[in-house]
Order: sequence, then C-alpha cells, then structure tokens
Amino acid sequence: MKTWDHYEADVLLFFDGKPLELSLYEALFRRMEIEFPDISVKVQKSQISFYGRHLFGAASLPARRKSWPEHCIVVTIGLSYKLESPRVAVAVEPYPNRWTHHVLVSKEEQIDDELLGWLREAYKFTEAKR
Repeated sequence: MKTWDHYEADVLLFFDGKPLELSLYEALFRRMEIEFPDISVKVQKSQISFYGRHLFGAASLPARRKSWPEHCIVVTIGLSYKLESPRVAVAVEPYPNRWTHHVLVSKEEQIDDELLGWLREAYKFTEAKR
C-alpha cells in the first residue's frame, strides 16, 4: 500500500491516548495491506482514508454514542445498496444509490472475511465510477 509522508507519525497522533483503538486500526491495516496492495492510505483530520482511484473506505474514531462500545473504531464503507446486517451501526444514502455504512469494530476478530468482502465490494464499486 502507498502511504503518504509521515504516515506512521500521523497514525500515532490520530490515535493519541487511544492504544486499544490503535491496535484495532493496525489489525485492519494489516488485513487491508494483504487484500489491497495497490491502494493509497491517507491520514486526515477526522479519518484515515483508503483510496483506489477514488475513496472507497475509511477508519475513524466514533463520536460517542451511549449504546456503542467504549473502545472501538468505525469502518466506513460506500456501496450502491444498503447493507442489511446487524453489524452496520449506521447507514445513510447521501445520494441516490450511494450508501455510506458505518461498521463498529471493537475486537480484532471483527476484522473478518465479511468485513473485508464489503471493503472489496466498495473498492470495485468506486473503481467502476467514471
């Protein structure tokens, strides 16, 4: 995967004071590095973005909600349809046939084949855009 200058320092700053969330992100990064060797990863102010030709996914820290786990990351996935899964914490359709899904990850085991399959779908969906 292509990372930008200062990637490692930026990741540490992004997760400053949140070692559990950092370890979850690092597990996600390791899986994505295998699955998507040619993508780019960019640390931004509010999320860490995953790009092919276009943005297809992201990892972020949640805005706290009472019913969400105390320690988790949010994996954001864009698809052409609404995922019907109990793992999706929030799904919105900001544009017709463009659904944004937020999946909470509070354990490394949740970075599984199902989650990676959704990320693969999101990658293919955005790569098909003109």
